[in-house]
Amino acid sequence: MIYPSLGAFRAAPSSGFGKGPFAIVIAEDAVEVTSTVMHVLQLGFARVFLVAPEGVSLSDEIIAGGQVDIIRHRTRQPGVTQQVVNILIAKVPEEWIHYCFNGEYLFFPFCEDRNIGEAVTFVMEERRNSILTYVIDLYADDLTAYPDAVSLDTAHMDSSGYYAATRRDQEDTVLERQLNFYGGLRWRFEEHVPEPKRKIDRVGLFQAQHGLQLRDDNTLNDEEMNTYACPWHHSLSAALCSFRVAKALRTNPGSRHEITDFRWHKSARFQWSSQQLMQLGLMEPGQWF
Repeated sequence: MIYPSLGAFRAAPSSGFGKGPFAIVIAEDAVEVTSTVMHVLQLGFARVFLVAPEGVSLSDEIIAGGQVDIIRHRTRQPGVTQQVVNILIAKVPEEWIHYCFNGEYLFFPFCEDRNIGEAVTFVMEERRNSILTYVIDLYADDLTAYPDAVSLDTAHMDSSGYYAATRRDQEDTVLERQLNFYGGLRWRFEEHVPEPKRKIDRVGLFQAQHGLQLRDDNTLNDEEMNTYACPWHHSLSAALCSFRVAKALRTNPGSRHEITDFRWHKSARFQWSSQQLMQLGLMEPGQWF
């Protein structure tokens, strides 16, 4: 199905969507759109909504599979992420939703052997309805060969340099079991990243509910769903391995001429493995063994 506009998607009945979990892929450009969509399909998402401007599309073979809908919209406009996600939340209460951008790849513990349906079933059995995701920056090892910093075959990541800080509300009250997480390229090149964009945590996988809304800072208006763990034990978390920041730093006029290499002494070859991410402490299996 191709929706000619976001308004057409909003007006469409959700009866034809089937059961979830659902994934939203927001294509800001044409880079690695196909690989991102294929990745979420391989994880076991039942349906994928690709939000893309005119000129960004998928092969007829992928569309013919019947699991991908395309929503035509200008994705560089402010607030697009919140608009699209909140529309889908209202349409599919009780279903699980994941959202990401092109060039981002979701990993959860043991995802090579277990699908997303098994993961969210476990989380619900733990009486939780959200999974906190950490955005782990990926970057090509050679910016001469890959000027936009995107290379699946030579992807690298930071193996350390991640930290957390206390999160407070507008009244300066410490929020229980919530932290702001930092690291990666946003930390090492923070002079090129606006302060509100430096956090790497995102509630990137959650169960839709009536009245639930995604906010501008990638948190939800249900504070318990923004927590990294439940009160009684560690909870499963996930990682979004992403070329988005590296690509932006190499595209934006203010930074592209100042950065000639993203590698440093703590760079590691990305193995496209959930085990690597768990060993580095970048996601938590919780009680799921």
